[in-house]
Amino acid sequence: MSKVAQVIRKVKNTTCSVVVVAAGRSERMGQDKLFLPLEGMPVLARTLRAFDGCGFVDEIVVVAREDRLEQTAELCRSYGIGKVNKVVIGGDTRTKSVLAGVSSIRRDARIVLVHDGARPLVTEEIIRDAMHTAAMFRCAAPAIPVTDTVKEIRDNVVVSTPDRSSLVAVQTPQAFIPDLLKGALTAAVREGKEYTDDCAAVEAMGFTVRLSKGSPENIKITVPADLAAASAILRSRHE
Repeated sequence: MSKVAQVIRKVKNTTCSVVVVAAGRSERMGQDKLFLPLEGMPVLARTLRAFDGCGFVDEIVVVAREDRLEQTAELCRSYGIGKVNKVVIGGDTRTKSVLAGVSSIRRDARIVLVHDGARPLVTEEIIRDAMHTAAMFRCAAPAIPVTDTVKEIRDNVVVSTPDRSSLVAVQTPQAFIPDLLKGALTAAVREGKEYTDDCAAVEAMGFTVRLSKGSPENIKITVPADLAAASAILRSRHE
């Protein structure tokens, strides 16, 4: 049996949960970006609908700020997002928020995907490839090549220029065997470590992360200009 056939067979019998992290403060945006309109629909609603409509996904757990719990739950009802089983309160760091979400998924989940609530343009292809890769290799992250020259700096002075052919930009959803990620995040919280990337917690435990297929269109809404870019991408898809 080919590797592709093995993956397909394994994934068909795999329960997949998704943790959507929506507990940030949106400090660079200046307002809660997840509830801003994007082509007539809140950013977070578009993100959740992408997973709700994916046949590989069995449940969604949303991690939200305490002051946004009711609004998040109402958003799910308003846009018919039926796979959201829970909306849980996040922590004061991303690591604690993701751990809260992973601790709330169904016990029989074989794969957990962790996704930024502010990445509304994720596609089923990206979701599927991350899930397939994690089913084979235990943890995976979608990535795209770095096209700009990257400089390492110290005190605003360039100290080196890494070879960009060995660099990638990592996106979400990142995919894991649940117990592996939960153990890595628990250790990080216990040791007072904070990671902005969930794979980094797993890497710190000595595990290898495989890359899956990302996309330049899978952008994260961070500053106002990103909303305009996301709108343009959505319009081009409709065309």
